Amino acid sequence: MDDSKIEKRKTKTGPATTPAIKDFTDLDAWKLARQLRSLVYTLSRKFPPDERHTLIAQIRRAAISVTADLAEGYGRYSYQENSQFCRHSRGSTYEVRDHLTTALDQSYISVSTWKEGDELARRVIQVLNGYIRATQQRREQSASK
Repeated sequence: MDDSKIEKRKTKTGPATTPAIKDFTDLDAWKLARQLRSLVYTLSRKFPPDERHTLIAQIRRAAISVTADLAEGYGRYSYQENSQFCRHSRGSTYEVRDHLTTALDQSYISVSTWKEGDELARRVIQVLNGYIRATQQRREQSASK
C-alpha cells in the first residue's frame, strides 16, 4: 500500500485503521461473494435450457445463499449466531465450487472460466475464514469483560 493510502487511513490519534463496518455491505467477504454471485449468473445464462431446473437453479441458489447468509448473520444479535451463518455461507461457497466443476465436466464452461470461478470462490472462503476468526475473537473479548 502506498504512503498516500496509509495517510488517508490514519486517525487523529495515530496509526492506520481499517474502515468502520457499518453494514453487511461493508464486509470484504460480502463484496467478494457478490462478485461470485454475479459471475455465477453470467455463466449460468449460457448453460443449456434443459439445465434450467437442475444445475442452473442449484448453482444460483448456492450463490445467493453465500451473500444472503452473510447478511443474515450480520443482522443477528450474537457473535455466535453471526459465526454460524458465516459457516453456512462458507458451505454454500463450497457448493458453488462443486457446481462449477459439474459445469466444467459437462463442457458448459471452459477450463479458464472454471479456474476464474474457482479462484474467486476460494478467495471468498479465505476471507470468510478470517471474518469468522475475527468474530470469534470479538466474542471471546466481550465475554472476558
